[in-house]
Amino acid sequence: MVNAHTFYAIAVMAIITALLRFLPFLIFKGKASTPPLVEKLGHLLPSAVIAMLVVYCMKEVDFTASASYLPALLASLLTGVLHAWKRNTLLSVISGTVCYMLLVQFVF
Repeated sequence: MVNAHTFYAIAVMAIITALLRFLPFLIFKGKASTPPLVEKLGHLLPSAVIAMLVVYCMKEVDFTASASYLPALLASLLTGVLHAWKRNTLLSVISGTVCYMLLVQFVF
């Protein structure tokens, strides 16, 4: 049985999440166009997030042993090629992850 504290914590998280999702529509309603800063951030942030993800994933790869860096390198290349080809982030990230796990478990 869920106690009251857990219920209230989940309720507060749900309300804050919904508020954050609806806030841009409340702020920009009635405006003819999106502010230039928001448009610029919309173009820059996805690439910045992907770059940070690549750095985070590759930071502990040991480049002195091929069994350590080859799976990460091959999976990263697959992810990049799939994303350039299909332009589907979910497909490319999941495929890269599955490729890495298969290489680590069965090949290297």
